[in-house]
Amino acid sequence: MSSDAPDSGREKWLAPVAAGVTVVLWASAFVSIRSAGEVYSPGALTLGRLLFAVLALGAVCLVRRVGWPPRAAWPWIAASGFLWFGVYNVALNWGEQEVDAGTAAMLVNIAPLLVALIGGRMLGEGLPRTLLLGMGISFTGAVVVGLGMSGEGDASTTGVLLCLLAAVTYAAGVVLQKPALGHAGPLQVVTFSALVGLVAALPFSGALVSELADAPASATLNMVYLGLFPTALAFTTWAYALARTTAGRMSATTYVVPALVVLMSWVLLGEVPGVVGLLGGALCLAGVAVSRYRPRARTGPAVPEPAVAREHAG
Repeated sequence: MSSDAPDSGREKWLAPVAAGVTVVLWASAFVSIRSAGEVYSPGALTLGRLLFAVLALGAVCLVRRVGWPPRAAWPWIAASGFLWFGVYNVALNWGEQEVDAGTAAMLVNIAPLLVALIGGRMLGEGLPRTLLLGMGISFTGAVVVGLGMSGEGDASTTGVLLCLLAAVTYAAGVVLQKPALGHAGPLQVVTFSALVGLVAALPFSGALVSELADAPASATLNMVYLGLFPTALAFTTWAYALARTTAGRMSATTYVVPALVVLMSWVLLGEVPGVVGLLGGALCLAGVAVSRYRPRARTGPAVPEPAVAREHAG
């Protein structure tokens, strides 16, 4: 992508659109995971999801003649791929089998706060007041949504720990992915991160083969959907947007997910949200709006956009 004025103007609206695609698809993943998770074990579901994601991303790379990432990007890609694509998916899939949806939502939504704190320190992004205020509002909303979604079942200690592990590995994956995008393009980073996660999940091959033979078509289609859309497409649009903003602000955007989950559960599953759920969703949206707010500078030169690495042809 060239750096002339028309393209620069286009990127100003393409990045928010990419972030919007990501949060919608990640919200839809909760519905698909719940369905597929009734048949597939956490490790098998992770392996199957990543397998279809890598096949789709690899095909795109072949068509676009995108080669291997530069050597400088590989340590970040390997670490992010193992933690975010591998450990995070297994921990989340397993955790949601042990705790109710409300508890899982509250615990996993610690991740954006961790990203802001770690990114502010390690990446030198700082902690703007609007970001901290917006994340506080959104986190409150996520807790309210979680309380509204909570069922009667008891949350096991194992489930709580798994959801916390998912939150920590999610946050670490985001922070580690940011430097990788300084050396390689979004498609390269996502494709090879997914490949690293796939390799890490290979020990679950036996379980996937065994469960695939007995799984109904609906569960397998949900697994395919998770690989093609919430993984292959959504992680690519996420990386594209992340390369053009800070990790903290991008992670704050994901607080829209609980609000969308409430809406999708209403439309797709017939689960009518209560007043508590609607209030929590509104708080999530309001917090994201606050966190993304940037007051206009009265004077002084414009702040340059973050450098974006180009895809390297093979």
